[in-house]
Amino acid sequence: MSLSNYSQVLLRNSDLLEAESPLLVNLTADNLISEYIDLYPQASISTFTNNFEQYQEVTKRYYPKVKAGFAAHYQTDIKHDLVILAFPKSKAELAFTLAMLSGCLTQDAQILIVGEKNGGIKSSPKLIKDYLSGYRKIDAARHCMLFCGTFVQGLPPFNLDDWYKYYSIEIQGINLEIAALPGVFSQEGLDKGTDILLHHLPETMTGKVLDFGCGAGVIAGLIGKKYSDIDLTLVDVSALALKSAEKTLAINKLAGSYLASNSLSEVTGRYQHIVSNPPFHQGIKTHYRATESFLEGIRTHMQPGASIHIVANSFLRYRPIMEKAIGKTEIICQEKGFTVYQCRRNK
Repeated sequence: MSLSNYSQVLLRNSDLLEAESPLLVNLTADNLISEYIDLYPQASISTFTNNFEQYQEVTKRYYPKVKAGFAAHYQTDIKHDLVILAFPKSKAELAFTLAMLSGCLTQDAQILIVGEKNGGIKSSPKLIKDYLSGYRKIDAARHCMLFCGTFVQGLPPFNLDDWYKYYSIEIQGINLEIAALPGVFSQEGLDKGTDILLHHLPETMTGKVLDFGCGAGVIAGLIGKKYSDIDLTLVDVSALALKSAEKTLAINKLAGSYLASNSLSEVTGRYQHIVSNPPFHQGIKTHYRATESFLEGIRTHMQPGASIHIVANSFLRYRPIMEKAIGKTEIICQEKGFTVYQCRRNK
């Protein structure tokens, strides 16, 4: 596997990587770890990610040489003397991540932040001012930038509950409270696609329901309030999304099962209804393929006569994929650049 631009920039500055207990956070699972082990075989490397696909890849390639973690927030007894952090797509997630890491570092630990120039890292000096000192640019290459700093001393203990953002929605007379952590899709409010989908759900739902790409649990939450005789399963690749969805259902006095999965990799059940606003917003090429994989594989997880409802930007042509993989597919509505599709598995 080749090296990402992030990793190439880091290895250009390999002298900064020397550490006894480095922690790599949310970095792409490429050959960086192999290169790191070759450079500093004495290092006790840990990785942490809130992305299950990355966690799977690191575990498959490097266990037990590397300690790999996957969760909504990092918890450890280790004191790391170096952190290498990929600049997140959500600027709000950067502060969240720094606050989360502050309690698991040695006093003189260095933190390296690497990101694409057009991905927002140029704004990082303003975003980190409450957390890092001596923050400076180290390098710029491969369309990326690398910054370095040390943590401000005396930061308050991290409390996950402090980072939820709450808002309310009302759909067809049903009120729902939403809780979302930084970095979760629609943290700022209900997105148009999900709003349209929620107005075009089936009249009735019973049995096992799968919310694929659950995000903060908006779809599952509304379904849970609208239909009484259902069993909810929420699936997402993001630990932040799953933790948010769990909080959303809890504050609405609803119950469900939560499953971290790379597309359908961990899904084993069969469902009567599947509902989804499939993720593509994190990078059209990568996540369009993930959605294709979901649509191509979902039939084996559908009970006879089961239905699937999805919403997507109208330029994403899911209908031919659904008709080939599942069965006859109808367009329920087209509105504001979004299309809602319905498909039923033949009995």
